[in-house]
Amino acid sequence: MAEQLATNITWHDGDVTPDMRKENMGQQGASLWLTGLSASGKSTVAMALEKLLLSRGKHAYCLDGDNIRHGLNKNLGFSAEDRAENIRRIGEVTKLFADSGMITINSFISPYRVDRDQARAAHDESKIPFFEVFVHCPLEEAEKRDPKGLYKKARAGEIKGFTGIDDPYEAPESPEIVLNTHEQSVEESALALMKMLEDHGIV
Repeated sequence: MAEQLATNITWHDGDVTPDMRKENMGQQGASLWLTGLSASGKSTVAMALEKLLLSRGKHAYCLDGDNIRHGLNKNLGFSAEDRAENIRRIGEVTKLFADSGMITINSFISPYRVDRDQARAAHDESKIPFFEVFVHCPLEEAEKRDPKGLYKKARAGEIKGFTGIDDPYEAPESPEIVLNTHEQSVEESALALMKMLEDHGIV
């Protein structure tokens, strides 16, 4: 957990309540956290769900791991410490998005359970719905896909600390839903997430 360094600060409560935001936007804000190996299909499914939600008149936004590292987290590498800080920052950002009433779809490898659990705890503390989505794809299938050529580079020793090769991936133990993307189509996966949101009264 990051240490609080700023002093002489006070939390300022506004006059707009979560119920007021919900009524205004016609939906409940929530965070979906898609975790899985590189090339498991996280970003593809996340963006398909975002498009599906928008087509139904809902407010949604996708936060993608690579995209975030072009801006907010451009100063972080891939050490265990930097990965933890990467996920901590995103956990706070997505909580803010969801608090605003947005359905936020996060696509991050986020290989360590403790980091994902901290993101969930931050949401729980603020009473914001959080759904951990395990985008399951066997390593051998992910390597076959390898759209960015990262597994090939990792196997050749050109990338160190690559998740699934020489760095661990800790699969969720109790996710809200598992998507088997080596068996399900992108459309089937997005529809499964939509149903989950409907079942929980988010949309």
